[in-house]
Amino acid sequence: MRRLVALVAAVYCLGAAPTPVALQVLLADTPAPELSDYRLFMDAAGRKPKPELTPYSLNTPLFSDYAEKLRFAYLPAGTHASYTKTGVLDFPIGAALIKTFAYPADLRRPDSKLRYVETRLLIRKSEGWTAQTYVWNRDQTRAVLKRAGLRIPIQVTGQAGERLLIDYAVPNANQCKECHALNKVMTPIGPKARNLNGDFAYGRHRENQLAHWTRTGLLIGAPAAGDAPRAAVWNDQKAPVADRARAYLDGNCGHCHNPAGMASNSGLFLNLETENPSQQGVGKRPVAAGRGSGDLSFDIAPGQPDASILLYRMASREPGVMMPELGRSLTHKQGLELIRQYLAAMPR
Repeated sequence: MRRLVALVAAVYCLGAAPTPVALQVLLADTPAPELSDYRLFMDAAGRKPKPELTPYSLNTPLFSDYAEKLRFAYLPAGTHASYTKTGVLDFPIGAALIKTFAYPADLRRPDSKLRYVETRLLIRKSEGWTAQTYVWNRDQTRAVLKRAGLRIPIQVTGQAGERLLIDYAVPNANQCKECHALNKVMTPIGPKARNLNGDFAYGRHRENQLAHWTRTGLLIGAPAAGDAPRAAVWNDQKAPVADRARAYLDGNCGHCHNPAGMASNSGLFLNLETENPSQQGVGKRPVAAGRGSGDLSFDIAPGQPDASILLYRMASREPGVMMPELGRSLTHKQGLELIRQYLAAMPR
């Protein structure tokens, strides 16, 4: 993944684009029929971002069936985002967050022979954020607007050399709203200060992302990186298991499981801002029992991973049981093992 990010950053540092990003198309009332209409990339294949785009990564991202994700932020000339200690940065009108989902033929070589599957746009308009999804054709030459959702079968070699069959789901418009809703208002999920507070390879040098955005004028009001919140990197073995697990649950579950999210009625809040152990699920009985609970009694049974509904639903691939319920068809084995360790270490 690091090599892939470095490759994206190296492309980002290429020369000036012949034409600017089509801001008027981004702000139009109706979405463009093709991704290339926005002129976000120098090429129709979306491999060469314009200099106006800033690549970024998240400390702990959402798991999406092992897809690689190439992220960029676009801010109109002369504008900036404003720092917020919690929640997503305050982006200006005209800003766009671009995320391409891609697969290599072999997950052990993530920067080799990438097949683009879809590119999602979140665009900040005067009335708020809107989401659009563009699906790439087999020849990898164009991405076309897809509003109704789509299932795409993908076969890759897994990290242990096994064959992985992925039932990849392109979300429909309603599913985008479900995951990105806070108080029923569309909002981005990833670009929070705590997720951007980490180093990124910009060409030949690495720099903290908050510091880079501040230095280049994309961000105002941010403190020094050491004084800003920072989410742990979920697979950083040097960090405490509890910190990594909380960051993983925040990135994979917290966008819905928070007091303002779609799962607020569950009373289970897995965002990092939640400090109350009971609200995090420790010793908490589910609001509604049933098939989704697996006949278990507590969201988290301290010291007993296999008695915890949280782990049961994360491990499941059964519709109506699995969590997250959108965005995956596989179980994230490495993430599941992290949460197992976290729950097992809790005192009973």
